[in-house]
Amino acid sequence: MSSLPLLGQPGLDATFAWLPDGPRSAGQYLADIAALQALLETAAPTGGWLLNLCQDRYRFAVGFAAGLLAGKTSLQPASQSPETLRRLQADYPGLLCLCDSDFDSLDLPRLDFPAQLALQEDDQRAAVNPENPPKMPLIPAGRVAAILFTSGSTGHPQAHAKTWGKLLANGRAEAERLGLLQQAHAIVGTVPVQHSYGFESTFLMAMAAGGSFWAGKPFFPQDIAAALAVVPQPRLLVTTPFHLSALLSAEVALPPVDLLLSATAPLSGDLARCAEAVCQAPLFEIYGSTESGQLASRRTTEGDAWQLLPGIRLTQTGDVTTASGGHVEGEVPLGDLIELAGDGSFTLVGRHADLVNIAGKRTSLAYLNHQITAIAGVADAAFFLPDEAGPDGITRLAAFVVAPGMDRRQLLAALRQRIDAIFLPRPLVFVDALPRNSTGKLPRSALQALFEERLAHGSH
Repeated sequence: MSSLPLLGQPGLDATFAWLPDGPRSAGQYLADIAALQALLETAAPTGGWLLNLCQDRYRFAVGFAAGLLAGKTSLQPASQSPETLRRLQADYPGLLCLCDSDFDSLDLPRLDFPAQLALQEDDQRAAVNPENPPKMPLIPAGRVAAILFTSGSTGHPQAHAKTWGKLLANGRAEAERLGLLQQAHAIVGTVPVQHSYGFESTFLMAMAAGGSFWAGKPFFPQDIAAALAVVPQPRLLVTTPFHLSALLSAEVALPPVDLLLSATAPLSGDLARCAEAVCQAPLFEIYGSTESGQLASRRTTEGDAWQLLPGIRLTQTGDVTTASGGHVEGEVPLGDLIELAGDGSFTLVGRHADLVNIAGKRTSLAYLNHQITAIAGVADAAFFLPDEAGPDGITRLAAFVVAPGMDRRQLLAALRQRIDAIFLPRPLVFVDALPRNSTGKLPRSALQALFEERLAHGSH
């Protein structure tokens, strides 16, 4: 079985990460890995699983690699709820939890990330000793390095094993598409590194393509601007439509950004054009899933068509599209309705689970959401199709909307200009904010809970 190096950095002195106290080189990263590996082997000498809950992106990176070298596979659930922790504990005996905060890990065996690892000097940026440089680890390409979990929006989260070779190929394919193999960028990500998108587009890209990343996870616009100011050009901002919209609305002064990347939800053309105008940089979207990994990209301002990443193939049987080739593990059916073009590109029609059929008329929740959020004065909104029918036996669409300054009559009048009247929401509920998670997504379970709460209070 072939083995692949842990890092793609051009040399041990190349910067791998940017921390609040300064840059961290690839050589220092390897030294920190070795030190943490020894601690992991002492804390859990037999267990084969590591739940890496480090919020700091650099500490996550150290934990991931140290666990890999210690024989532990990284578990990366979409949720960190007590229910999720209990399920992981039952399904993965010997699981060790690695934390860098006061996160409540219940009674799971736990190791807190040490304040200092390999370097005991006051200056954490000390150069690697050229007379005794750390050796670059080699990892078998077929080794299962991580298990990623779906969000479980339609049931229990499903586990998907990822091998080291495929993970590196994923990061390299994305970097090639974005031009990062020719020019390494400093990456600032607003998404958590445990999430598949944040994992691939910040950590894996830096590992595979020789780039670097900011260790933090800025959320608020001022924090994003501050993080960008710390790292050098060229800069890549990895974000979501939700975070990007908030950043642009805040109108904070931004350092020069050379490239923008978005995923987790469809990005409107208007928001993409605004982002490119403000940042004076191209914006790309990435399409993929936890099951398949990243599959395609597009520059949103240039059209709706997606271009497959190198080596990826799509085949169709009826309405079902299957991804394979390249860095995809096996053959993976996709949850989206896809229209293939003769040149290998494709467009998204909607998700199988999002299809709505009322009185013989079909649409998708994604289309309805696009229409309502495009109305002037609407800050955020989401349509929702409840699980249960109403008292009259009819299941009706609902919608939650954040629209300060608008009333129901105004909003419905504007919506009638955009969608068929049969799809108008009943009820239409005004809220202060939608229950989005850390990646800007709206889990169906959260919308169901909001629907039940508002219905019980008669807020419609």
